[in-house]
Amino acid sequence: MKDNLIANKTFDFALSSIDLYIKLKKENEFIISRQIMRSATSIGANVEEAIAAQSRKDFINKLSIASKEARETKYWLRLLEKSELTKIEIKNYLTEIEHIINIITKIIKTTQEKK
Repeated sequence: MKDNLIANKTFDFALSSIDLYIKLKKENEFIISRQIMRSATSIGANVEEAIAAQSRKDFINKLSIASKEARETKYWLRLLEKSELTKIEIKNYLTEIEHIINIITKIIKTTQEKK
């Protein structure tokens, strides 16, 4: 398989989110951890669907869903950080999700401009 930056980044982010979920469960944080797990793993799934898109419109649609999931993940991470429900450092997760959002946004804009 050819290297795909966003597919690799979202897959790695999903793996790190699973680790975060496990750590949060050990601290008895169950609600936000589930939300993060759901939205963070959905980003990469939608990127994979975009890669297999049947048209440019379908590609943009799937990546737009990935973008929404990434933004939702950012929200939950910010909420977790500001609520101080955990001692786990969240800053690296926030930095990585920002990178992912920026890359997906750039891909969508570039694809839309090619029409």
